[in-house]
Amino acid sequence: MLHQLDLFGGEPFPHPEKKPIREKKEKAVVSSVSEIPKISVPDQIEEPVQLLEEAPSTPQIDAAFINIPEDAELYSKLYYPISDVAKMFNVNISLIRFWEKEFDILKPRKNRKGDRLFRPEDVKNLKLIYFLLKEKRYTIEGAKTFLKKGKKVNEQFETIELLKNIKEMLLELKAGLS
Repeated sequence: MLHQLDLFGGEPFPHPEKKPIREKKEKAVVSSVSEIPKISVPDQIEEPVQLLEEAPSTPQIDAAFINIPEDAELYSKLYYPISDVAKMFNVNISLIRFWEKEFDILKPRKNRKGDRLFRPEDVKNLKLIYFLLKEKRYTIEGAKTFLKKGKKVNEQFETIELLKNIKEMLLELKAGLS
């Protein structure tokens, strides 16, 4: 009788005509509910469950991550590349490109290579768009109609920005007094 040669040093394979006998495993059959094993559950949990604190609303979180320089510093450069603008707002470059397509007030310059270069006015417009979309939670269409109102929008936005600056200044004074 011929046996297959094992090149890797293991046991030789059994002859194909001889099949190993498999043993049947018995399945557990439950005939009634009373036979199901009971699991004990403690009445009281030994360690208290710590509830998550309510997170602050997202507009406060979003506003904290904006790193837009003051006007004097912002206007010190003529153009900002899209990567710098995205870092200022802490968003992806693709989101800035998307906003550029959606909003007519954004018109960044493009160099020969096709890179977008944002003027300080464009950064200010992006700040307004960011405020409407992220902080005020407007939809894109809602923000578009809000921006079409014109001067009234810019006055409201500037007033809100001024009030935020005053609030920050007062909080710093309060912290200094403590």
